[in-house]
Amino acid sequence: MSTPSASLPGGNWTLGDLSVTRFGYGAMQLAGPWVMGPPADRDGALAVLREAVDLGITHIDTADAYGPHITNQLIREALHPYSDSLHIVTKVGATRDEEGGWPPARTPQDLRRAVQENLENLGLETLDVVNLRLGDAQGPQPGPLAEAFETLVELQQQGLIRHLGVSNATTEQVAEAQAIAPIVCVQNMYNLAHRQDDELIGELAEQGIAYVPFFPLGGFNPLQSSALTAVATRLDATPMSVALVWLLQRSPNILLIPGTSSVAHLHENVAGAGLHLSDDDLAELDKIGR
Repeated sequence: MSTPSASLPGGNWTLGDLSVTRFGYGAMQLAGPWVMGPPADRDGALAVLREAVDLGITHIDTADAYGPHITNQLIREALHPYSDSLHIVTKVGATRDEEGGWPPARTPQDLRRAVQENLENLGLETLDVVNLRLGDAQGPQPGPLAEAFETLVELQQQGLIRHLGVSNATTEQVAEAQAIAPIVCVQNMYNLAHRQDDELIGELAEQGIAYVPFFPLGGFNPLQSSALTAVATRLDATPMSVALVWLLQRSPNILLIPGTSSVAHLHENVAGAGLHLSDDDLAELDKIGR
């Protein structure tokens, strides 16, 4: 029996006309090592997806480049046909090479193919939200996005995409995308120690646009902070829990997509994000990224 989504930490947010839980689930870790190939425990991966939905999570973040194709195929196997309340957000603009790299794939032909592959592997006729992934593995990089974003707008007009967003983007690229068509979300790296988007988050909140941080604990280079450890110890919580709840309290437009391949860890993340940080806790944590 599903728990009402209102019981999840943070409540709900609206992406365009789609209501999603602010506490979502990122599916990247369901693929094999370094996001390549199938998982070692396929049944375990399917169980995590089903448990996420049973907990009331209505926002799943994915990309057909994960695996590649593996993660979307797992989502379809576990959850299709999808409930009306479940919304899957995907991204296009990068592919995978044999070395496990993420080379850009942003020509119109690349993007049309990527959207079709997402539709096929997820078993959908329309994708709820598609983010255009910009930059590279080192982070956002300056440069125009018009040709790529306009291609996605065309696919949106054809009914293949409901809403658009950008990922790994500079502030200038966010503005450029908005000058072409409405966006419902921005997905960038952001956490206690990497706060380059502080101003952008506030601007997006005023516009009713979601900000979706990835790598809440630093990703492949985990955040090390005595302040984070101290607050976590004081609250008898894990550093991950504190980092997640800090994001939820940071701004109402922040949506979380922590990933895991373990049902037990999924429960820990949900429970941990239900903590409350006091003003003193927030002041101590605020020093990390300053």
